[in-house]
Amino acid sequence: MTEGAARQYGPQAVSQLQRDLKQNRPFRSLEEEAYLSLVRTAGQLTDELAAVLKPFGLSEVQYNVLRILRGAGPDGHACSEIGARLVTRDPDVTRLLDRLEKRGLVVRSREHADRRVVTTRVTEAGLAVLSQIDEPLHQAVQGLLGHLSRPTLETLLRTLDEARDTDRRATARSDRRADAGSA
Repeated sequence: MTEGAARQYGPQAVSQLQRDLKQNRPFRSLEEEAYLSLVRTAGQLTDELAAVLKPFGLSEVQYNVLRILRGAGPDGHACSEIGARLVTRDPDVTRLLDRLEKRGLVVRSREHADRRVVTTRVTEAGLAVLSQIDEPLHQAVQGLLGHLSRPTLETLLRTLDEARDTDRRATARSDRRADAGSA
C-alpha cells in the first residue's frame, strides 16, 4: 500500500480498529493501522494478565523474572542473562530483583568461581507463587486466544516473528533510505 493511501474495503468501509478508536479518518497506511492494532491488542492482553497477577502482588515483569528463573532450575541466572530473556525490557533489573528478594521469592549469591558474578535463583516461596498463578493464567490466555483456530494461531506467530525480525527491518530501512536518496 502506498504512503497516504486509504485502506478500502468498500465505498464507505471503516475498519474495526477505526470503529474501536472512534476514528473517522482513515489511517495513513496499512502499516500504521497494523502497528496501532498490535498496540491496542497488546494493551488488552496486558490488562488481562495484570488482573491475574494483581492478587499475588506481582507486576508482569516480576512474573516474567520468576518464570525465567523457574526455567533456569537450580543453576539460576546472572542479572544480565535475566535481562536478556525478559519478554519486555526493563532498564533496572537489579531493582526488580531487589524487590523480589525482599519478598523472599528469589535469592542471590556470589559465585565462588568468579566473585564478580551474582546468580539469582527462585526460592521455594517463589515456586509456590508461580504454581498458584499457572492455572489462572492459563485460563486467562485461553479466554483471550482460545477462540482462534490452530492454523490462525500458527499464522499469527509466524507473522509476529517476521515483524520482530530485526535483520529484515534493518534491510527495509536501508532500502527506504536508498529509494529516498535516488528520488
